[in-house]
This record gives sequence, structure tokens and C-alpha cells, in this order.
Amino acid sequence: MQALFPLLRRALPALAGCVLASGGAQAATPPDTMAQRMQACVACHGKEGRATNAGVFPRIAGKPSGYLYRQLLNFREGRRHNATMAYLVDRMSDAYLREIADYFAALDLPYPPPQTANAPAPLLARGEQLVRQGDPALRVPACSQCHGAAMMGVQPFVPGLLGLPRDYLLAQFGAWRTGERRAAAPDCMAEVAKRLSPEDITAMATWLASQAVTSGPAPAGAPSAKLPMVCGSAAP
Repeated sequence: MQALFPLLRRALPALAGCVLASGGAQAATPPDTMAQRMQACVACHGKEGRATNAGVFPRIAGKPSGYLYRQLLNFREGRRHNATMAYLVDRMSDAYLREIADYFAALDLPYPPPQTANAPAPLLARGEQLVRQGDPALRVPACSQCHGAAMMGVQPFVPGLLGLPRDYLLAQFGAWRTGERRAAAPDCMAEVAKRLSPEDITAMATWLASQAVTSGPAPAGAPSAKLPMVCGSAAP
């Protein structure tokens, strides 16, 4: 043991230098960039807001800026309910919410692989029918009529539906049905959700989560035709 003391005496100055250097690095002021400021967002939404194909947190990277901005407003003003989101945006100005929306909208990042695999064929067929054709008997228009033929959204207010976790999609339909999620009147998504059965909602969410997203898709620049319903959330 006595032989160790000289070694420890020589090592202590070096160890102290490491501790001081480490403390200095931690105390350094981080760069004042939007990427740095948005670290609180990526804790839930994933690196750079790209999320994953699991869980209940949606992808926000690449979504239309107008849509993201309105969702931030909805959380701040109580139309959407999430304690964490409400706390984060409670005292943010409209201008800063727009800055956040513009930042995430500009990110062009890869999508995760499809989440749903080996789902029953009849379930997938029903889901695809509702997404691409709708159901006139239920007065439910095709999702693609509003969200774009590629289902990647439409500028500036309509989000894409591909690359989202199945559980997130199910949760949002449930929130619309119960009034936990609301949008500016007329709230067309709440109306659609109430016309669909739980089985139809499951079919849609399963089909959407089973679709691969190839590189490079972006929200369409404008609707290809008149929207089938009047939606307050899509209005200027």
C-alpha cells in the first residue's frame, strides 16, 4: 500500500485538471440556435423532430408550417390537451410559435420503416378503402381528398398522415370523438371521427402505419380539388 502513495500523489494533479476541464466544458454557454432551443421538443418527438414509428409522439419534421403553428396555438389556448405541451407554450408569443413551426417545417429528414406488419388482409383492405375512397354511406370522404394523393399533407395547413405511429393515430381519433382534441369550427375531423366506427378507425390507422415513405416526399403545394368538407382548420 505504501508504494501506491507516490503514484497517487503524481496522479492527483492530473485528475484535478480533468475535473476542472470537465466543469469548464459544462459551464460553456451553448450556441443560441433554434436547434439548441428545440432540445425540449426532441426529448419527446425524437431527434430533430423526426420521431419514430412507435409510441404516441408524432413526427413534426417536414409538416406544413401553418399546421404546426395552429397546433401550437391549440395547445396554448386549450383546444388540445397535453400538460407538457401546454406548459411549454403557455407564455410563448404568436411570433415565436411561428418561428418554431417554420423551423420544424423546413427539416427534410428520412422516415422510419413501416410500423405495422402482417396485419390481416381484410383489415388493411378496409383501411385503404377509407383512405383512398372514403365511404359515401357513412358520409366519410377519402382521407386523400384533404391530406393529398400522396398522403403527405397539403400546404399550408393540412398535415401528412404517413410515417405516424399507429397508436398516435388511434389516440387522435379517440380525442376527436370525445372532444379532447378540437380545432377551429367547423371541426371537420371531429365530425369524421364520430361517423366512423372503432373498427374503421383501427383499419385506417393500421393501413396508414403499414405504408413505407420513400425519400423526398413533401406536402403538396395546394389542394388538387375543392375540399369535400368545410374545415375551419384548413381556412386561411
